[in-house]
Amino acid sequence: MTVENPLSRRQFVARAAAAGVAVSVAGSVEALYTAEPALGTSGPKVGYGPLLPDPKGMLDLPKGFSYRIVSREGTVRPDGLKVPSRFDGMGTFPDRHGGSRLVRNHECSPTAPIKVVAPPERTYDPGGAGGTSTLVVDRHSHATKEYVSLGGTAINCSGGPSPWRTWLTCEETELKAGVSGYTKDHGFIFEVDPYDDRRNLHPTPLKAMGRFQHEAVAIDPSNGIVYETEDAFVAPLGGFYRFLPNRPRGGWGSLRAGGELQAMHIDGLPDLSVVQEPGSLFHNVQWVKVPDPLATTESVRAQDYAKPITGGYKLEGCWWGALDRCVYFVSSFARTELGPKVNHDGQVWKFDPRRKTLRLEVIFTRPSPGSDDPEFDAPDNITMSPYGGLMMCEDGLGEQHMLGTTEDGQVFKFARNRVNNGTPEAPEYGELTGVGFSADGRTMFFNIYTPGLTFAITGPWRRRRR
Repeated sequence: MTVENPLSRRQFVARAAAAGVAVSVAGSVEALYTAEPALGTSGPKVGYGPLLPDPKGMLDLPKGFSYRIVSREGTVRPDGLKVPSRFDGMGTFPDRHGGSRLVRNHECSPTAPIKVVAPPERTYDPGGAGGTSTLVVDRHSHATKEYVSLGGTAINCSGGPSPWRTWLTCEETELKAGVSGYTKDHGFIFEVDPYDDRRNLHPTPLKAMGRFQHEAVAIDPSNGIVYETEDAFVAPLGGFYRFLPNRPRGGWGSLRAGGELQAMHIDGLPDLSVVQEPGSLFHNVQWVKVPDPLATTESVRAQDYAKPITGGYKLEGCWWGALDRCVYFVSSFARTELGPKVNHDGQVWKFDPRRKTLRLEVIFTRPSPGSDDPEFDAPDNITMSPYGGLMMCEDGLGEQHMLGTTEDGQVFKFARNRVNNGTPEAPEYGELTGVGFSADGRTMFFNIYTPGLTFAITGPWRRRRR
């Protein structure tokens, strides 16, 4: 096992400590920095500077950056209905007038404060409380339109964009009809069109892509293969899957034509969390057919496979690297221990379809394993910055941040949530979610989970700070 051009753990620890971030990173940061085409080459070398206190108590940002609240939970829309709760994963698409179109998940269960309400023709299951909202945002970050584009689903967590500019929203549940008021089975992927809302009528689950606790997806545009992560937080381990579509050329509705769902198998590696050395490379990755994608009697991850599948606890974000034509995915648990009190160290993995290899690119861990310091608690939603490096949404204990990495290996804080700050007075669900950039790279969008808020961030993205 080798590590190519690694930044030393000592360097990462030193630089992270200098930025006030209690996390160390080891591995090939260059791989992450170049995983997507860059809009510019003058991104930050060591971050954008210290965070300045927001006098409104909403969001702390570096000097020169500002935010606008694009959408707020509970606001009454023109149709007379309230904006639903629990803002989660989100896709960002270009609008022909120079702005953006956002498709935002609502991770709502029947206990959500404000459930997704949609007319019958946009509702999959009348007993479902989740769904998606579509927002049209102009170039000045004003929302000019906001409406429910999918209703009657359950616990819509994350998803991913398709190469044909639609949003694949994922249900993170395995509940069946007859439970919690549901009239239909749940745990599916649904396709949402951000441009032509007529296509969102009569929601159709993509059943061949599996019924399980979906988290995120990424699509290889050359052959239409869809990679899927499973956010399983109880045994057995969640899998990493690929879907071979019957219509590989894609296009709206193509995934409804079916295909074959397969799970990843690596000889001698049932649990990804046991791998702790960045650069660890596994050859001859194999794929085994999922016996029952609909999980009629056993969950997909617990079925009797021809070979044991390789998995992990809480497989999260997933994205396609356009330059190296590899798929990256995140595991929020980089330890074999499991439980709410365990620090959620994170891993970033890279699967190379051509070489059939899986490599641990980066591991995020606290300098003192077992520490109660809640400064940083692993990556969840992740996107590639058009200026290089990652932007990572934090989901854990204490203060919640948007963090970034640069080509220098710097870990820096870009934003701090002041709405839910991890104190006893505001402890719940302060995670940041759904990060993405506008097509021109000038605006970054993301959410606070609850109370639901969607932000648009603008500022001197190309500025270097030493």
